[in-house]
Amino acid sequence: MRMSYRDKQNRKARIAREKEMKEDRRKEQRRKEERRSDNERRQNDRRTHERRATDRGQFDRRIGERRSQTDRRFVERRSDEDRRQSENLSYDTEYNDIVAGRNPVLELLKSDRDINKLYVERGERHGSILEILGKAREKRIVIVEVDKSKLDEMTENHQGVVAVVPPFDYCEIEDILNYAKEKGEDPFVIVLDGIEDPHNLGAIIRTAETAGVHGIIIPKRRSVQVNSTVVKVSTGATSYVKIARVNNLNEAIRTLKDNGLWAIGTDGDAETLYYNQDLKGPIAIIIGSEGFGMSRLVKENADILVKIPMKGKITSLNASVSAGIVIYEAVKQRN
Repeated sequence: MRMSYRDKQNRKARIAREKEMKEDRRKEQRRKEERRSDNERRQNDRRTHERRATDRGQFDRRIGERRSQTDRRFVERRSDEDRRQSENLSYDTEYNDIVAGRNPVLELLKSDRDINKLYVERGERHGSILEILGKAREKRIVIVEVDKSKLDEMTENHQGVVAVVPPFDYCEIEDILNYAKEKGEDPFVIVLDGIEDPHNLGAIIRTAETAGVHGIIIPKRRSVQVNSTVVKVSTGATSYVKIARVNNLNEAIRTLKDNGLWAIGTDGDAETLYYNQDLKGPIAIIIGSEGFGMSRLVKENADILVKIPMKGKITSLNASVSAGIVIYEAVKQRN
């Protein structure tokens, strides 16, 4: 008996449904097997973790008997349950900022800046990490030993140590001018107009610190602020350089000028070459943003404009490189 067209279509649909149901059953079976495998793996990991924690606890007790009571008080030993609970914590929401890397943290410890906690990778230690731990104990800073995975969650390239710090403590323009007066030197200030790359800001801060600049001024808007990346790139120079954050950059420049500083802007269309300009005396060097240079109002507010000669086909320099060139020309003239 020949099947009608409708019967053939129904048969095909039924076969397709049966295949689909079989495929669904196979997928569900695979998911069950994967969940079973994941559960077994987690159980094995938990047993391994508990065994290692027990061994580590025995080792810690032996070491603790040889340590002084003072040292032990500043090292947090947390149980497995505490660590599991801490996995649900967000370091970014619990704390305001972090400083990562051995050199930045070491410079931070040498400065007077507050440190909430110091997170150190658990395991064998050698090199500068021993100096970091020694200074942290001297300052009675809480030290927390954690696994490398926890530091990876907090930041990249931590080198086994992360310091949790309060928000960066910006100063006022008056603090910069008073600092120069205390040193008996003509004020040497850097004004940054719209630097948006934290690597550029960190590099400029590092150069400014080595050159003896008294302070840096940045705007609150359209500019990167001092964060963990800036601190790391500056290799800890943020702990020593005074940085003021202002609402209006043009008002800040006028304040500097009212205090006797010459506002010297860097602009590619200027007529005066930077090394032909007198950079001695009280000065504020203005560095424009990476892509657009100084804004129109800031340029109009500057007393003098200078440029760096360009002889190649590329007509601009990285902001931090431009800052370094002009800053060290000023250092040469002022010495």
